[in-house]
Amino acid sequence: MKHSSSRRDFLKKASGAAAALTLGTDLLAHETRILRPDIRISSNDNIRLGLIGAGIIGHYDIDTALRIPGTELAAACDLYDGRLEYAREKWGDGLFTTRDYREVLARPDIDAVFVCTPDHWHAQITIEALKAGKHVYLEKPMVQRIEDGHKIIAAQQKSSKVVQVGSQRASSVAMVEARKQIASGIIGELTYVEAAYDRWTSRGAWNYSIPTDASPTTVDWERFLGGAPKRPFDATRFFRWRNYKDYGTGVAGDLFVHLLTGLHTITGSLGPTRIFALGDLNYWKDGRDAYDLMTGLMDYPKTAQHASFQFFLRSNLADGMGGSGAFRLVGTDGFIEMGWNELTVKHFKRPLTDGYGGYDSYTSFSAKQKEEFKKWYDAKYGKASTERVVGEPITFKPEPGYDDRYAHLVNFFESVRSGKPNIEDASFGLRAAAPSLLCNTSAEKGKAIYWDPVQMKVLKKG
Repeated sequence: MKHSSSRRDFLKKASGAAAALTLGTDLLAHETRILRPDIRISSNDNIRLGLIGAGIIGHYDIDTALRIPGTELAAACDLYDGRLEYAREKWGDGLFTTRDYREVLARPDIDAVFVCTPDHWHAQITIEALKAGKHVYLEKPMVQRIEDGHKIIAAQQKSSKVVQVGSQRASSVAMVEARKQIASGIIGELTYVEAAYDRWTSRGAWNYSIPTDASPTTVDWERFLGGAPKRPFDATRFFRWRNYKDYGTGVAGDLFVHLLTGLHTITGSLGPTRIFALGDLNYWKDGRDAYDLMTGLMDYPKTAQHASFQFFLRSNLADGMGGSGAFRLVGTDGFIEMGWNELTVKHFKRPLTDGYGGYDSYTSFSAKQKEEFKKWYDAKYGKASTERVVGEPITFKPEPGYDDRYAHLVNFFESVRSGKPNIEDASFGLRAAAPSLLCNTSAEKGKAIYWDPVQMKVLKKG
């Protein structure tokens, strides 16, 4: 990627169209208002990409990235030969493919890499990519171990390259709209948030297809293991790695992190101070050791942006009733209900007392006291009412065709080109990943974990 006057001219034009995806609350709803497909970009302005990990999410990310003007895929790396063969079929016979990610990092023609590997490889590859002078789009969760998150932050600061974590809810217009609504005061002070990310299918529970030719010949098993415990070749562990603690982070790292990303985008919070979770393996009796059910409870401290509140979150791989990333944010004067990219705001006025009658001590008063109390109450509060909703609910949906993954990647490429801050940098990524990972720790230890969200470290309490 050459830096030239033509590049600077292009950046000035592109930044205006892409400004909606920089930090702030002015995200636009439709992808064509971010970068128009008809923008002409010279070859000097192209960002050449390397894909490391050509599995499910790697294809989602690269397919989306290649829809954005000024991007080009130059290389793909994977440890299964069949995926490399498919990469050449899909993206062109001339695509450079390899089992060794270091060969991708060594190529001087690659500007940015997508790290879409199993979780236990995230930190090492990202740090090496930064040392090699590459920008990094790192799939969530940012790390498998919290201490590695600090190493990535340090490596990013030293390299001055862009690191963006791929939890796309940070770029969701619905999250930004929720943040605006809360800031307006329409639901009062935030008191409680609950969220769920449930699944009910076998595929949703990570039982991905295993190719019939999987063998030690077609799979680089030793490289896959990396620093994980050594064991004989196991195709199930390779293709369904999320089911195992050696390589993944369970429902906490895969699904809770989406909920934490959304919550932190909405509230501007740096994270909780106390985390408690329960985890069980109740449904999928298939040899996995990662929980298929987890519930978490987190305390969020008061900040200049919001009052203190509790966050309850759940992921269940046997049911799916909670939907994909559903949110409910409850305030003193209303609440916000959210799906993935849409929301409804219901606001109300809560009276000092709900009145008399029904299930109330008033019903046990004497007839004379009831009459006197009624006169006193009506004079002080007006007619009794338990109605809470005031006015019509406010609903929000993005324009048809809106894609938060596209928006998230536009933000990444804008940061690569301009050096502007991106929405989900390494610090944001760790602040979403660490509380998620600490849910695993809490469930395993059976106790609450105390967390410093500013310094991003576990505190020795309890």
